[in-house]
Amino acid sequence: MLEILQAIILGIIEGLTEFLPISSTGHLIVSEELMNYKDTAEIFAVVIQSGAILAVIWFYRHDLMQKVRGLIAQDPKVVRFWQAWVIATIPAGLAGFIFQDQISKYAVSKTVAIALIIGGIVIWLIETFHKAAKVKAIGANLDSIKLTQATKIGLFQMLALIPGVSRSGATIMGGLLTGMDRVTATAFSFYLSIPILVAAGIYQMATGYDELDTVAGGGLAILAGAAAAFITALVAIKWLLKYVSHHDFKLFAYYRIILGAIILLALV
Repeated sequence: MLEILQAIILGIIEGLTEFLPISSTGHLIVSEELMNYKDTAEIFAVVIQSGAILAVIWFYRHDLMQKVRGLIAQDPKVVRFWQAWVIATIPAGLAGFIFQDQISKYAVSKTVAIALIIGGIVIWLIETFHKAAKVKAIGANLDSIKLTQATKIGLFQMLALIPGVSRSGATIMGGLLTGMDRVTATAFSFYLSIPILVAAGIYQMATGYDELDTVAGGGLAILAGAAAAFITALVAIKWLLKYVSHHDFKLFAYYRIILGAIILLALV
């Protein structure tokens, strides 16, 4: 029963942090260490992200259907969006597959803390010295994304392979630097999470299925964690889109720096 409760807590943490630029992976690594939660094959941390991804799919279900219909009808703007989506996904997908074993060696609290601090400083610098495009009243303008922008964002997303960097943080900041407004960059980051995290979850389950019993609480814990992640991610997605339409990301920069410093002090 304790393991299930721990899984739910970790699911809540995953859902709340997956789409904020504060690194859900980093939060899970530190939280699992604090709780002494057993996840030796790293299955739990990856698979419960499926709950957060389902939240994105559900939140954008109508827009996704429209984009699918537009693709079938060969609407030029919609086709360009899907092209941008694929192009931005490829770099991190390939790099993650090739360097997975090397990356897992650095999935420790010290790496997370350093990455949180450095990432926080970078976000602060970008928000201080780079003038982001003005947010339009109509919301995210995903159909206007250029393929050159998608390529650059895809390269930025590779940085998120380092534990503690934050996939959403890297892609959103990359989007801002390529000329997007905050709402469009944030929404595109949500869309980019779908293929990356789904592929990671499927791969981890396929390669580590025999080690499923190493997860504290087993399959039930994974389901409980994924359900908690789904619910909290829905809340986080809606809140973040509303927040960035009127605010910058400096709040998250301060949070990252403070949390990273606390983790380093705790390790010392």
